[in-house]
Amino acid sequence: MNKPGYKHLYGPVPSRRLGRSLGIDLVPFKTCTYDCIYCQLGRTTEKTLVRREYVPVDVVLDELGRKLADGDAPDFISLAGSGEPTLHGGLGRLISGIKTMTKIPVAVITNGSLLWDREAAEPLMTADLVIPSLDAGDAAMFERINRPHPGIDFDRMVQGLADFRNNYRGRLWLEVMLLDGLNDSRAEVRKIADLAGRIRPDRVQLNTAVRPPAEVAAHPVPFYRMQELARLFYGTTEVIASGSGRQAEEATEGGNQGEKILPMLKRRPCTVEDVSRGLGIHRLSALKELEALVKKGKARKVETGGSWFYIPEDGMRNGI
Repeated sequence: MNKPGYKHLYGPVPSRRLGRSLGIDLVPFKTCTYDCIYCQLGRTTEKTLVRREYVPVDVVLDELGRKLADGDAPDFISLAGSGEPTLHGGLGRLISGIKTMTKIPVAVITNGSLLWDREAAEPLMTADLVIPSLDAGDAAMFERINRPHPGIDFDRMVQGLADFRNNYRGRLWLEVMLLDGLNDSRAEVRKIADLAGRIRPDRVQLNTAVRPPAEVAAHPVPFYRMQELARLFYGTTEVIASGSGRQAEEATEGGNQGEKILPMLKRRPCTVEDVSRGLGIHRLSALKELEALVKKGKARKVETGGSWFYIPEDGMRNGI
């Protein structure tokens, strides 16, 4: 990826859940229905409920066709990127188009805020996997953590998740972001667990703020604590925050990977291991390429939770 002409595709990037995931970015940077305090991309610049075809579907499918022709097949094609993908008005046509091109499964990573709206939910019915979020057990915590658009009601959002589960025949994984001192008490987690039981996802995945967050108040929950809290949920529940993902192949040399790495950093802060797994290159090659970007003034390192992440020197991506 990231040859000239790839504007809306990025990766494959390493995913704790999806292996090597080829991302598709469908909305302008930080165009979202939420302004979550833990977001790795920073503050939301356009908080909206307006659904429209921000990116032409035909352009995205053309890029994907050229990418797949390279022969580097990812484990998933993921509709996620730097904003809320269900805001894209052509999502159904895009998923249908992808399905005609490849058998690679399609995942939609969404905050789940619009699934009460039939026009937003219906296009997701043909996806292979949908991963919505639920970070709060009541409206007060919802406002505190997710800072939603005023037009989003907590109870309607939760009911939308439950209704979607009743109609959707694919896999549904519910992500829960736990933050130290906010929603990680047993009382708060029990509220979330009760709602998750009502939604009935195929699995619940507990996460925490392991990457640099939008707000300093978003602190990670220790892994041992998350393991304890996982017992409060019904059904299959796993802690993904410390997941190692699929190991990179022991490739020889990474070659000149700078043009591939920078677009990855502009969508998400990455560690050396992230880049190694995402590009399938040796860890030392990934480190060499990242340090070269730092030396050229194109990237810098930040420390979060005892891990070093690389981010672009000019900040996260500021346009689509």
